[in-house]
Amino acid sequence: MTEPKIYVAGHRGMVGSAIVRRLFAVGCSESALLCRSHKEFDLTNQLEVKRFFEQEKPDQVYLAAAKVGGIHANNTYPAEFIYQNLMIEANVIDAAYRYGVEKLLFLGSSCIYPKLAVQPMREDALLTGQLEPTNEPYAIAKIAGIKLCESYNRQYGADYRSVMPSNLYGPGDNYHPDNSHVIPALIRRFHEAKIANAHSVAIWGSGSPRREFLYVDDMAAACVHVMNLDKARYDQHTQPMLSHINVGTGQDLTIKELAGDIAETIGFGGSIEFDASKPDGAPRKLMDSSRLGSLGWKPGTTLKEGLKLAYQDFLKYHV
Repeated sequence: MTEPKIYVAGHRGMVGSAIVRRLFAVGCSESALLCRSHKEFDLTNQLEVKRFFEQEKPDQVYLAAAKVGGIHANNTYPAEFIYQNLMIEANVIDAAYRYGVEKLLFLGSSCIYPKLAVQPMREDALLTGQLEPTNEPYAIAKIAGIKLCESYNRQYGADYRSVMPSNLYGPGDNYHPDNSHVIPALIRRFHEAKIANAHSVAIWGSGSPRREFLYVDDMAAACVHVMNLDKARYDQHTQPMLSHINVGTGQDLTIKELAGDIAETIGFGGSIEFDASKPDGAPRKLMDSSRLGSLGWKPGTTLKEGLKLAYQDFLKYHV
């Protein structure tokens, strides 16, 4: 049996690189893997995307490419977040259909759910309420990606699947001082405070919001698991217009508790101060991942283990 050609869009990003690691771990050969950098072709350019699919004709696609960032980045660049993500997913999903891709996996985000969704958030909470304003453009784009997959499935009989991870962290994360997510931002801040012998670290928000975090290599394992599920089994646990699957740990904690865990991991002994004048975002974001559990997958990395691995990665590549 011929090994399928697998295209990982966004292979240099945190999620994409973890998917590549997972594919190699389960036996994918280097020759079967298609990876292209942004310099080689631009996923927001429809002609370039079509040319790539026409030439390479991948059998499977992991759509992990996206413009991502934390609250500050989403507030500062809303037009870029909605435009670039819409263009990437529309170009790749349409090209996948037109050039005969057998399976596609679209990666979304937990921000697709309403700000005040019932906790833990089930898949059927989608489109039941107002989104969190600070990242609404990004969320709208991710919802559109889910609906693109479902629409091509319904009209053309495609096999395009969607997974929605909780907050991700780990190797390959973005540690930019302004545009990063909460865990990498805090790792950098506490590390710099430790080096500077600072007495305190200030953190945006009240510290009271609760968040769920998933180690990125666990997410990658879940992606490969979902991609390789028999179609009949996947369809049995989903619906044509409610087909996405949550991927999380089922456990959350407050930002204050998270900050304490990161400070302990890094060895910062000073005080932690919270600036309640800054936005908190949604009060809680815990996902119900029981659908994925019924499909035979569960995470394998605890938060404390993951934070240690993430800090090791930071020290290796960002110091």
